[in-house]
Formats: sequence, structure tokens, C-alpha cells
Amino acid sequence: MKIYTKTGDAGETGLFDGTRVLKSDVRVATYGEVDELNACLGLARAASADAQLNGMLERMQRDLFALGATLADPSHRIADRVTKAAISPEDIAQLENWIDTLETELTPLRRFILPGGSPAAAALHVARTVCRRAERAMVALGGLEPELLIYINRVSDLLFVMARAANHRSSTPETEW
Repeated sequence: MKIYTKTGDAGETGLFDGTRVLKSDVRVATYGEVDELNACLGLARAASADAQLNGMLERMQRDLFALGATLADPSHRIADRVTKAAISPEDIAQLENWIDTLETELTPLRRFILPGGSPAAAALHVARTVCRRAERAMVALGGLEPELLIYINRVSDLLFVMARAANHRSSTPETEW
């Protein structure tokens, strides 16, 4: 199979239900934001040698593929064919568990911190801001299952805590604002 299909050469793309839309369509832009977030998580994994954090990131990357598939399926046809393309309350609970676990090793924040620190933490902070943009796009799209918005909100929280953990584990101080 060739990577190029030429079906998008006129500025259109196909959704999972077969609908053709402009590549500027709000739905396409929204799952594009999620795709960018996924790439940022890959960058954060490449910048980190921490096996625990990388395992969390890989799991989130897999979940983000499911989220993107759901966003690209306005008729909800994929859920019947591909059961892995779903975000569940258990996925949200997993994110919350990871946040709680990582926070046990961190000192409580008393001030805002500047994004940065170690290369892994800086990449995680970038991913967090891209996640917030994806979340805003999902809210603007509307009509989504509540779990999807809750999930993406927890991802951004987790990325912040992961950035702090990456700095802590590499003995890189955080810069307060």
C-alpha cells in the first residue's frame, strides 16, 4: 500500500463514516490537535530515560489513537468494529492513579513554576500546553461523550505532574515565578 492516495489533493479528507470534508473542518482540526499531542508525547518519551514515565506516555499515546479515531467517526461506526477505539472510565481512573502516585514523591507547590528544567520535563510541559489546545478544540467541537473531555483534562494534569517528577528524578530544580 502506498502512503500517498491522492484523495486529499484538493483539500478534502475522508472521515471514518465515509463523509468527505475539507481539511479545515473543525472535526479534522480537532483530531489533528490530538495527533499533535500524540507526537509531543513521543518526543517526551525520546527525551526521557525514565522507564516508568515512558510506560505511562506510551499508554497515553495508545489511548490518544483511540480518542482520535472517535473524533474522526461522527456516525459512531468504528466503536462496533474496533473495540480498542474507546476511552473508558477505567482509563480516566488510571490517569488519576498515576497522578496520585507521582505526587507522593513531590513537594507541594506554593508558587507557580516556569515550564522547563530537564529536557524530558521541558518536553512534557510542551505536551501539556498542546493538550490544553486539543481540549479547547474538543470543547468547541461539542457533542462529545463526557468521558472524552474528562480524559483529555486528566492527561494535561498528568503531564504537569510528570514534568515535575522528571525534574525531581533528574535532580533538576524548578524555577519559581
